Amino acid sequence: MNAIDVTERPGFLAYALAIENEAVERYTTFAEQMDVTNNREAAELFREMARLETLHAKEIEARIGGQTLPEGASCEYAWPDGESPEAPDFSDTHYLMTPYQALTLVLEAEQRAVEFFETIERAGTDEAVRKMAAEFAKEEREHVRRVRQWRERYPPPERDWDDDPDPPNQAE
Repeated sequence: MNAIDVTERPGFLAYALAIENEAVERYTTFAEQMDVTNNREAAELFREMARLETLHAKEIEARIGGQTLPEGASCEYAWPDGESPEAPDFSDTHYLMTPYQALTLVLEAEQRAVEFFETIERAGTDEAVRKMAAEFAKEEREHVRRVRQWRERYPPPERDWDDDPDPPNQAE
């Protein structure tokens, strides 16, 4: 498979849209996981993040307009760490996680998105792509700022936050 060229406008927009869509999917999945374990507060935080990422994806779709983006079996995304930068790892969630921890996951994902766009801004050769990357990095930095403020509302977890004397049974 050929990696999509992130330095060209169509490829850059394809990557930017994929980042947002994958974040929406991941946050939605996390919200559903938290609902199943009755962790309503963390579920709501993840649902709100999915809503915000959906809005960001729609902004990118508006920029795309009628352009044709690279897609299909002949292309693949070459993410720096193998996963979309803004999609937290599934293994980082826990059914007893606190809102502080949920927002820490979000914060780390937003910071990775900033780094991704800043890398393109520095390394890009197409001035239009560099300009868009700078703009997207700025938007992600604003997300980082807002998530940090949001997280300040919650206390860090206790040391034994994941102790559960009656853990759920795992279905086989």
